[in-house]
Amino acid sequence: MDTLTQLLQPIYECSSYVLLAGILAILITGFFGLPFVAWVLSLTIVLLGFHASPLCILIFWGLSLLFIIPPVRRTLVSNLVMKVMKGILPKISDTELEAIEAGSVWIEGQLFAGYPKFKKIFKENPYPKLTAEEQAFLDGPVEELCKAVNDWEVWQKREIPKEAWDIIKKEKFFGMIIPKEYGGLGFSALAHGAVISKLTSRCIPLAVTVMVPNSLGPAELLYHYGTDEQKKTLLPKLATGEEIPCFGLTEPTAGSDAGSVLSYGELYKDAQGELRIRLNWNKRWITLAAISTLIGLAFRLRDPENLLGKGEDLGITCALIPAKTPGVVVGRRHDPLGVPFYNCPTQGNDVDVSIDTVVGGLSGVGKGWSMLMACLAAGRGISLPSQAVGGAQTLTRIVSAHSAIRMQFGVPIASFEGVEEPLARIFSYNYILEACRNYTCGSIDAGNKPAVVTAMCKYHSTEMGRIAVNDAMDVMGGTGISCGPRNTVAHAYIANPIGITVEGANILTRTLMIFGQGLLRAHPFVFQEVMAATNGDLKAFDRAFWAHVGSVVRNMFRSFLLSITRGYLASRGPGGALGRYYQKLSWASASFGLLTDISMGTQGGSLKFKGKLTGRFADILSWMYLATCILRRYEGEGRREEDLVIVRYSLDYAFAQIQKGFSGLFFNLSVPGFSWVFRLFGLWSEINPIGTPPSDRRGHELVRAFVKPSEFRDRHTQGAYITDDTQEPMGRLDYTLTKITEAREIERKIKKAIRAKTLPKGPLASLVDEAVSKGVISSDEKEILLLAESLRWDAIQVDDFDDDEYKAHTIKSKVTGLEPNLTKHHP
Repeated sequence: MDTLTQLLQPIYECSSYVLLAGILAILITGFFGLPFVAWVLSLTIVLLGFHASPLCILIFWGLSLLFIIPPVRRTLVSNLVMKVMKGILPKISDTELEAIEAGSVWIEGQLFAGYPKFKKIFKENPYPKLTAEEQAFLDGPVEELCKAVNDWEVWQKREIPKEAWDIIKKEKFFGMIIPKEYGGLGFSALAHGAVISKLTSRCIPLAVTVMVPNSLGPAELLYHYGTDEQKKTLLPKLATGEEIPCFGLTEPTAGSDAGSVLSYGELYKDAQGELRIRLNWNKRWITLAAISTLIGLAFRLRDPENLLGKGEDLGITCALIPAKTPGVVVGRRHDPLGVPFYNCPTQGNDVDVSIDTVVGGLSGVGKGWSMLMACLAAGRGISLPSQAVGGAQTLTRIVSAHSAIRMQFGVPIASFEGVEEPLARIFSYNYILEACRNYTCGSIDAGNKPAVVTAMCKYHSTEMGRIAVNDAMDVMGGTGISCGPRNTVAHAYIANPIGITVEGANILTRTLMIFGQGLLRAHPFVFQEVMAATNGDLKAFDRAFWAHVGSVVRNMFRSFLLSITRGYLASRGPGGALGRYYQKLSWASASFGLLTDISMGTQGGSLKFKGKLTGRFADILSWMYLATCILRRYEGEGRREEDLVIVRYSLDYAFAQIQKGFSGLFFNLSVPGFSWVFRLFGLWSEINPIGTPPSDRRGHELVRAFVKPSEFRDRHTQGAYITDDTQEPMGRLDYTLTKITEAREIERKIKKAIRAKTLPKGPLASLVDEAVSKGVISSDEKEILLLAESLRWDAIQVDDFDDDEYKAHTIKSKVTGLEPNLTKHHP
């Protein structure tokens, strides 16, 4: 021992430097999450800096061996920890387990872990693009279908025209997800979503009609789980519309809690000894049910005679029932806010079918829940997010033109800062939603089924859609509330709440699914710990638990160091103009990971019942993912410099939402005896925020970029149905915007002449002739100006009806009112 003391003497003599070196080593070890051996070495240096005796150091090393040698650690420490944790870890029901295991973990796992590596993430996930065939379908049949439908007429007649139905069947719109080998189009999720987006921009009932057969339903279930015979027989008919499908899942007592279905079937053998099922069901809110020929059905299957030897309750099962089967009731309709798509109830009364109707045949019995969860894990990221994209692009196109055309107090309303605010939000949402759809669909096409990510997509796309359409109504004013062929936003406003309720009601999606399911599925260690403790697997528990401890310690160091340096210690990811946002995202991820573990440790299994807290966690996780989508889109589209105006605005908005979530957590986490600590963290977070809302200047720059004809505006709305037909509302607005922009410089000449007193003050129209006579403008410029003003007048008109037309809900309309003397210039 004396010899060892002598050897250490030189170190003791410069202890202050040794201590500093030890502290630095600990910070580096903690920040990068280095192995336990690095901790032992770092702490040894610190002990030497404090003049620790050789005996103390040897004891420390001896204790460290308890944790370094796995068999010793498991026997002396992990075994006891596992017994304690069994009473703390959340219990998982069978249905929850199936839902958790149905999906896969993708980028959300790295965000949960607190240490995202963006270069690696982006390299492993190439930015998706449509194939030439898929683009040709969008440019051909999709355009043709859009032209065949007039949205106002669909709403008035409450049906999609026969011409459109013929195109749907001929071009196999119902078979987008069906592989070519079975007669379908075999499109990617990206293309599927792009079709839905464009159809939504034209007519929501049309989009829903096409969307549902390509969403959760018979085609998807058959392709993934059907027997060869079922696939060969039904998939080609579904692709061409010979069979029209629906899927019955929701019922009066089973909405978001889809596992609580009461519909049931009883297994029995008929006189010939063949297995059959007698079904009874009562479903509601089933899209296309009234016109369906094939009903996909989720029900609980019973085997009262134990014919299969698996007990009486065989579990949730999916079957495909021909609508003409005796006992099936279809034909009645719900009225979803007046939106004219088929949304219907269906009942079954002692419906007798063969066991062959079960998806997958006999082997599919009792596997319905896992089938549904697996399909929903991917499907939530396609249909409704794509509808939201179509809506946002349409709103962007409309309000950007309207706000530049509509004049108040002598200037376009887009010039008012109060109007700029909702405009900028709409334009930003448009960018975010498309970024989210593209990145998520690319992941699905790569074979992932990221259930947590798709839940985030569904929730935030529909919520952003709700805010965007409300903002659009505010901007449009009286034009937005006057229904008629000219109104371009009212139908989107009316239909918006429907998306909020389907595929899991948004309130429960936010407070239960995103974080509750994410905590178990996407957290790198929790699910492993729960399953290992439940199964009594000490080896697996030991491995997961100590890795979890290391993760907590790493996030604690990263969160602290990134907070005091405002993220500058983190990697700048791929670098470039947005490198700073990657640093802030790493900071957010580390703090999120740490707070997640603290909350789970202090709240235990009760955390999933604290919806206000889990909702805030869900918001942070979601906006971290959305920020990642924005960054990925910017990289994937070639770092266009002109896009920085919308990218930076959108990222600032995302980080402001992340900051809001953190503030809510800090000021509402309740830990007996320690709540005051989180309040202090909350105050620090307010002083040192991770994000603040976009500046007024950025909002102004963004609006200026959209309220004029440009390649920028066209590119950011290219997924919508755009027409140059001036008899169409959008075509009229676009044409008017072009002509008004051309006339703007001419207007400036006249205003300059007024300031110079060359021309008197007065309405523009009254000064045109005098401006020509005095050489302020040319006669050609006069014609341009008169045409622009004539078009402006026409573009701001709204529809009106006589009393008989109004009561009869006919499609005729008139535009009346005192018009200026410039009407001869109407195109």
